[in-house]
Amino acid sequence: MRGVTQQRRQQILTLLQQHGEVQVEPLARQLQTSEVTIRKDLKALEASGVLVRRYGGAIAAADGSTFETGSKISNRKKAIAAAAAQGIRDHQRIIIDSGSTASAIIPFLEQRRGMVVMSNSLLVARQVLALENEPTLLMTGGTWDGHSESFQGQVAEQVLQAYDFDQLFIGCDGIDLQHGTTTFNELLTLSRTMAQVSRQVVLMAESDKIGRRIPNQELAWQQIDVFITDSGISREQQQQIEAHGVQIDIVTE
Repeated sequence: MRGVTQQRRQQILTLLQQHGEVQVEPLARQLQTSEVTIRKDLKALEASGVLVRRYGGAIAAADGSTFETGSKISNRKKAIAAAAAQGIRDHQRIIIDSGSTASAIIPFLEQRRGMVVMSNSLLVARQVLALENEPTLLMTGGTWDGHSESFQGQVAEQVLQAYDFDQLFIGCDGIDLQHGTTTFNELLTLSRTMAQVSRQVVLMAESDKIGRRIPNQELAWQQIDVFITDSGISREQQQQIEAHGVQIDIVTE
């Protein structure tokens, strides 16, 4: 499914480069798909910065960017996201936190059915809505925080507390081996609320974040069930984290 989708989107970009603009109806006929599918393709391509949607179609982005799926996501993050996605089943209710590592899981939702996805990130929301097999999307609302590019605050926390979720997928700025995750953002309570309303908390982070000295503690190890990271983690670091009762899954690129 993903291969067919990306092939179709590359065809759209080829036509866009040739003509400077494309229209939904002709694209649907030429590519033998529905107009709904074409509109989702245009949403996804706009989120990648390669085009700008206009009424009934789209025009090329001014900077002339080229489209490479996931080109801004490192291979390590892709591998971590792929491992995290293996634990997701059809019809689950999940939270995807803001941040590039957590959002890397979104393309893998294409193969899931009946999903409900909650997020406080507009970037995550755009990516979810661009999926061909579109999950039900819930947004926290709240106060916009420009630093994290996400909604925060009491309203967002109250919305979350009205639901229960199977899993939370969350990243971090740093990892304290003794205490848990750390962040530069002083707005901590929403992440903690996300963890409280989720049956399983999955931390997704590259190994180079272990040991980073960042002032604000976000989630304690007691709130984290699974830590997915890359092979750069040392055996000693692994043992220290596992001593807190956290399951560690190590991936390779």
